[in-house]
Amino acid sequence: MTSSRTRPTILKILIAGGFGVGKTTAVGTVSEIPPLRTEEYLTESSVDVDSLDGVQAKQTTTVAFDFGRLSLPEAPVPLELFLFGAPGQDRFLALWHDLARGAIGVVILVDTRRLEASFTAVNFCEDNGLPFVVAVNEFDGAHRYRPEDIRTALELPMHVPVVTCDARDQNQVAAVLLTLVGHAVKATSAEAARPAALTPLQDA
Repeated sequence: MTSSRTRPTILKILIAGGFGVGKTTAVGTVSEIPPLRTEEYLTESSVDVDSLDGVQAKQTTTVAFDFGRLSLPEAPVPLELFLFGAPGQDRFLALWHDLARGAIGVVILVDTRRLEASFTAVNFCEDNGLPFVVAVNEFDGAHRYRPEDIRTALELPMHVPVVTCDARDQNQVAAVLLTLVGHAVKATSAEAARPAALTPLQDA
């Protein structure tokens, strides 16, 4: 019989970001199961709504979500991560609320060639009080910026981690996920330690 001490902690993580930043690639890179993908081919009718500036070679797009699973039994606390990759277009923003339900936090993937596409995800996390980290996906040929420069450009507070990664590298993506877990734990602990607001007394 398996000891309860060895049972992994199951966590849900949302991977968000703009169109074509590498969310599907990241989920597929680390998933230990064949990832669930809901990709459709881009057609001429989508040209007006899905800008291909900077990603002209892209032929498919996620229309619902990606799903993968990653077990980390060697982590300080054994973890089983359920990964949900959100579609990048703004028209799917309502779906993000459903995908984020129950998630401990969000990994926002960023492409420095189209940094403006990241503001929607940042605003979503801040508006909904979701812990998040920003992971710069270092595409081949893209200019390399310092994390501090990315923080300034996205107007991020100092407590939000900014890291770099290659979405095609399993170890690097796993490291980003662990960064989010650690950040989310700290954010949750800080929130729990905050004194509860006092409710004014009401006259009988």
